[in-house]
Amino acid sequence: MGNSLLIFFIFLPFLAAFAIPLINMASQQAKMYLVAAVSLVLLFLSVVLIVQPASTQLYILGGWYPADNIPIGIHLVSDGLSRFMLLIINTVVFFCTIYAIDYMKTFTGQKYFYTLFCLQLAGLNGVVLAGDMFNLFVFMEVTAKASYALVAFGVRKTEIEASFKYQVMGGLATLFMLFGITMLYWMTSTLNMADISLVLRNREVDYGNAIRFTQLFILAGLAIKAAMIPFHAWLPDAHSSAPSPVSAMLSGVVIKVLGVYVILRLFISVFAPDLFISQVIAVLGGLSMTAGVFLAIGAWDLKRLLAYHSISQMGYVLMGIGIGMGVMAKGGAATAVVLTFTGALFHMINHAVFKGLLFLSAGSIEHAAGTVNLKNMGGLARYMPITMAASFVASMAIAGIPPFNGFFSKFAIIVAAIEGGYYFRATLGIVVGIVTLASFVKFQRYAFLGKAEPGTSIKEAPLLMKVTMLSMAVLCLAMSLFIFPQVRTIFLDPAVNTLLESTDYAIKSLQP
Repeated sequence: MGNSLLIFFIFLPFLAAFAIPLINMASQQAKMYLVAAVSLVLLFLSVVLIVQPASTQLYILGGWYPADNIPIGIHLVSDGLSRFMLLIINTVVFFCTIYAIDYMKTFTGQKYFYTLFCLQLAGLNGVVLAGDMFNLFVFMEVTAKASYALVAFGVRKTEIEASFKYQVMGGLATLFMLFGITMLYWMTSTLNMADISLVLRNREVDYGNAIRFTQLFILAGLAIKAAMIPFHAWLPDAHSSAPSPVSAMLSGVVIKVLGVYVILRLFISVFAPDLFISQVIAVLGGLSMTAGVFLAIGAWDLKRLLAYHSISQMGYVLMGIGIGMGVMAKGGAATAVVLTFTGALFHMINHAVFKGLLFLSAGSIEHAAGTVNLKNMGGLARYMPITMAASFVASMAIAGIPPFNGFFSKFAIIVAAIEGGYYFRATLGIVVGIVTLASFVKFQRYAFLGKAEPGTSIKEAPLLMKVTMLSMAVLCLAMSLFIFPQVRTIFLDPAVNTLLESTDYAIKSLQP
């Protein structure tokens, strides 16, 4: 049956989601502590998995083992990449649940919030563990449906409109993904991802451009999920309208899992790295990185500014992935590939932490000042020193200022681009970093410096919100230790090796 720990990442949040309405009838406080306890257990299990030997682990539900070498059951697969993603998901979720205990007190209908939050968590964990295209699609839809509802949770006009835009774009992404999965099933007669990989790599029938046609449809769907320009229209409204813990989840986790992780899994582990597809991914990344940061610097709504930076920072990650895939496809230097994938994955986890912290800081400001418009702020440093300190650390991290974690991951991507001969993209990365710094200097200046309005009676955020922000700020500094081999070997190297040994996925993921 394999590693039975894997099923808990899906079972526990689903169980909590269905238990919350019942628990709420007995105690309205118990539900938030239940969700916090579940997130703590899952974070602990994520750490347990990641410190285990970096082998591929398989859990076959119901004991449906392959028949005549044909996988017929539901497979949950844990390798270096999926364990790395589980750590990202459950770390951000844990901080968001602790933060939400105080933040959500001003909202009604909390039982619905926590139920949807658990469904979103179950879907995210399911996506990174799914070993077949059908369940990958199902878990992506579970996550998406919960996210649509969470964006509209406040039921104000702007939130409902943002959710509607998100649903329309998400529906288009679903259509593209479903068409791509149908095409894959037509060509391979299987939905198991490892089996698809084997069939495509050893195929007797030459499908010619049908494979690339299918890849482009799937990539279009995933680009919408990741909000890459020009598929980004839903993200600024959705991220800025949602409650701040939800914004932190959407930016810190959802766009990474539904977009970037699935791109990595499908286009490296399942499909062989393709030069044309790698160029498309790198161009999407470069375009998003550049356009996102210039859209951000002109924004005055703080949460919208942060949303545009999510597009920009994910552009760094996708540009790095595209460069790494291109070097692999051309048979280039292995050192450049390793450095690129290391930088891209490092920036993924860095972004999850510092962008999550920025959205939580924005939530604290909105909670205290009643606004997210930078023009209506000023002098908050006097009243909210802890929020200012935490947001300053996150601002320096996202701008790539040493010794904060964002510097090292951006530096790795830029150096890898130079080693791969992509000098224009390396220059672009430096320019975007400078503009990012300018954008966050603007944030710090207008929000925290200057003079407060006369008669201001703003108070610092409640205790659990402060503890969460300070913990994440410390993490922004501590994660700089990933540059040291002793730490990198535990957290980053297994995921990078999974990408480098892409052909092994097809073999290892079919062995119980």
